Amino acid sequence: MFITVSGQKGGVAKTCTSIHLATVWAERGRSVCVVDADRNRSALAYGIRGELPFVVVPVEAAAKATRSADVVITDGQASSDEEELRHLAVGSDLVLLPTSPKARAVELTVELAQLLRRVDVPHAVVLVKVDVRQQRAAQEARAALQAFGLTVLAAEVPLLAAFDKAESQGIPVFSATDDRGRADPRRMAGWSAYQSIAEEIECLISKPLSVASRSISPLPLSA
Repeated sequence: MFITVSGQKGGVAKTCTSIHLATVWAERGRSVCVVDADRNRSALAYGIRGELPFVVVPVEAAAKATRSADVVITDGQASSDEEELRHLAVGSDLVLLPTSPKARAVELTVELAQLLRRVDVPHAVVLVKVDVRQQRAAQEARAALQAFGLTVLAAEVPLLAAFDKAESQGIPVFSATDDRGRADPRRMAGWSAYQSIAEEIECLISKPLSVASRSISPLPLSA
């Protein structure tokens, strides 16, 4: 599988999503390579801080590093340039667009999806940084994205301090600990979300998006 994780701006959990999807598949016995194509080199920095069960390489080393990989995940550059996006996404089985429930984030994702349609690349949206105390915002964001014909994954990534702790330590979220070395009590909610997302991605890639999207039940809008 070739997955590209992309967005129009930074701070949309691209690297977090790339790292954790890679971890899911690596934990399931797949050979995984993460390619850092972001100028900020966020994925490389994440990997250097700790130990991950897969390799992270700069885009310049991708050709050789990905030869034997079962799964290649590209942590893409945040960009709205159509030509740059075409070069980044060409050959991908799926471009994944992490999106927070904020109105501006939804607007930027819709714009990016329109670019991807023009270059004829399969894509889907995953809602990230979802505050469980503000579930209505996530429901409204989902409805807005679907209204533009976008495929939105059913699983949502919760807003958790555990993700920040995991990144600072260079480890997956399920190993995150607080400043006293105690396991973060909410860490498994984040890990479970990415496990579900990985399964949905495999389902999307195995069938046309037009068919797969009908199998994903959107959350109902609250009154």
